[in-house]
Amino acid sequence: MATTTAEQMRAWRGPAILTYGFRPFFFGAAVWAALAMVLWVPMLSGHLTLPTAFDPISWHAHEFLYGYLGAVVAGFLLTAVPNWTGRLPIVGWRLGALVVVWLAGRLSVAVSAGLPAGLVAAIDLAFPVLFALAIGREIVMGRNWRNLIILAVLSVFAAGNALFHLEAARGAYAAQGAGLRLGLGAGIMMIAVIGGRVVPSFTRNWLVKRRSATLPVPPMQRFDKVSLIALLIALVLWVVFPLHALTGAVLGLAGILHVIRLARWAGHRTVPEPLVAVLHAGYAFVPLGALALAAEILAPGAFAMAGAQHLWMVGAIGLMTLAVMTRATLGHTGQALTAGAGTMIIYAALVLSVAARVAAGLWPDLANSLLTVAGLGWIAAFGGFAVVYGPPLLRLPAAKRV
Repeated sequence: MATTTAEQMRAWRGPAILTYGFRPFFFGAAVWAALAMVLWVPMLSGHLTLPTAFDPISWHAHEFLYGYLGAVVAGFLLTAVPNWTGRLPIVGWRLGALVVVWLAGRLSVAVSAGLPAGLVAAIDLAFPVLFALAIGREIVMGRNWRNLIILAVLSVFAAGNALFHLEAARGAYAAQGAGLRLGLGAGIMMIAVIGGRVVPSFTRNWLVKRRSATLPVPPMQRFDKVSLIALLIALVLWVVFPLHALTGAVLGLAGILHVIRLARWAGHRTVPEPLVAVLHAGYAFVPLGALALAAEILAPGAFAMAGAQHLWMVGAIGLMTLAVMTRATLGHTGQALTAGAGTMIIYAALVLSVAARVAAGLWPDLANSLLTVAGLGWIAAFGGFAVVYGPPLLRLPAAKRV
C-alpha cells in the first residue's frame, strides 16, 4: 500500500490527469469558464437559446459562481488539504468520480428546461455535498481543527447554491437573489481567509530570496482578525439586507480595513514578478468591490450595482483564482515559479475583462460593446490558460511516467 503521495502517484496506472486534484479541476474549470462565456455572448444578443429553465442571466451567474468557482475550489483544496493534514490525497477513480459528478451538474443545469426542478437541483448539489464530505473527513481524520472554518464556508457555499435553485424554481430572478449573494459572499470570504494566508506567505518567500529589507507583516495578526470579522458582518448584512444603509456603512468600513490589510503585505515590492504581484492585484478587488457596493447602496446611481458586484465576481474571484491556478500548476508540475509571456497575456486579458465589465455599468450607451469586450477578454484569459497550462496538467513529467 502506498504510504506517501509520490508512491501513490507512481502506483496509479490510469490517466495522468487523475493523479492530483488540481489537474482535472483546474483544467475543467478553465475550459468551462471559456465555453460558458462563448455560449453567453450570443445568448446576450439573442442569437442563442439554451434549453435551460434558468433565465439567461441567471444561468450565466450560476455557472460562473457555482460551476466555475466550485471546480477551482475543489482543485485547490484537494491539493492543499493533504499538505495541511498530512494525509494522502484523493486520486484515481475516486477523484474521477468527483469530476463526473461536477460535469453532471453542468449538463443538468444547461438542459434543465426538460427536467423536474428538484432533479436538476439534486444532480447539481451532489457535487458540493460530496466534496464537502470528502474534505471534512480529511480535516477531521487529520485533526486539522484550525481549517474547520474552510469546511464551514464550503457548507455556506453549498447552501447558497440550493437557495439559488429554489429561487429559480419559484420563478424569481435568481441572478439578483439571496442565493447568489450567499454564494458570492462565501467565495469572497474564502479569498479573504485563504488569500490572507497565501498572499503574504508567497510574498515573503519571494522577497527573502531577493534579500529585500521590506517584508510583509506576518498573516493572521490581530488586525487581520478584526478585518475578517468586519467583512463577515458586512457580507451577512449584504445577503439579508442588500440595500440597507447600515449594510453600505459596514461594507465601506470593511473595504477600508482590507485596503489597509493589503497594504501591509508589501505588494509594491513584487512588481518585477507578475506571478506574485497578481495575487495582490486579485486580492485588491475584495476591498474595491466592498467600497463600490457601499457607494451604490449609500448613493444610488453613484456606481452601477451590477458593475460594483462584478468587481467581486470577475475581479476578486476571476483574477485571484486565475492567479492561484497558474502558480499552483507551475509549482506542482515542477516548473519555475515565474510568469512567462503566455501567463502575462492571460493576466492582461482578464484585467481587460474586469475593466470592460465595470465600464459597461458606468456608460450604459456603450454597454453592448463593452460587454462583448469583457466576454472576449474572459474567453482569452481562460481559453489561454487551457492552452498554456493544459499540457502540464494533462500529462506527467517524463521522470514520473515510469
